[in-house]
Amino acid sequence: MAKPSQPAADPILAYRDERFIDSNAARPVRILSEYLGPLAALTRARVHDTIVFFGSSRLTEDGPLGRYYQDARQLARQVTAWSHSLPAGRHRLIVCSGGAGGIMEAANRGAAEAGGPTIGFNIGLPHEQRPNAYVSRDLIFEFHYFFMRKLWFAHLARAIVVFPGGFGTMDEMFEILTLSQTRKLDRPIFLLLYGSAYWREVVNFEALLRHGVVRLEDLELVHWADDPDTALRLLQQGIRLDGGEESPAFAESIAAANAQ
Repeated sequence: MAKPSQPAADPILAYRDERFIDSNAARPVRILSEYLGPLAALTRARVHDTIVFFGSSRLTEDGPLGRYYQDARQLARQVTAWSHSLPAGRHRLIVCSGGAGGIMEAANRGAAEAGGPTIGFNIGLPHEQRPNAYVSRDLIFEFHYFFMRKLWFAHLARAIVVFPGGFGTMDEMFEILTLSQTRKLDRPIFLLLYGSAYWREVVNFEALLRHGVVRLEDLELVHWADDPDTALRLLQQGIRLDGGEESPAFAESIAAANAQ
């Protein structure tokens, strides 16, 4: 009588099997992890909502556009000081960036200098984008999927401040503009373009209106600032703060809100 064959090794639980987790079949698991992982960490940290800073990773403190680095750093300090004046018990209006260098580093640096927590939603890229040194250690997140990273930018944001940047910055800016224009979120996200000379040169908003592909009220979604004090004043005037106790306080889709 033949002896029963023995397994070559002890079986591995599927969620501990790296070959399976890295496979095409497990892509939905990886996507879900990039939602649930940050959610758990942000809940533990009692992060309620954010002000997101977008801008080029290539701008340096002492480079040709270094003043934008310094302005982002100063504005992040001012935003964080303002956040400290809000009711305690949860962290409101936390400075958030993409977590890497340039304008992202400047924003996280300014927030850290003001004694506040600060978030970095970093993403792995071919040129090895690394998290900057100023993000709060328990609030640095690494993403593989761009769309999950962009979901988290929008999910908690009360405002977006867009400093000069390239393709990535424009992609993020127009994502938020589209959500606002189409009213896909149940609360407004205040959009502030910092550096009017730069933005009016690289994006001809008036031409979009002249050609009839946007409406005048669409352009009213965009606000402008050229110095940190003006930017802070506009943010304070434009952000609608609710009294909800939830942490995090998510922006829901209109469809989801209507279904409740």
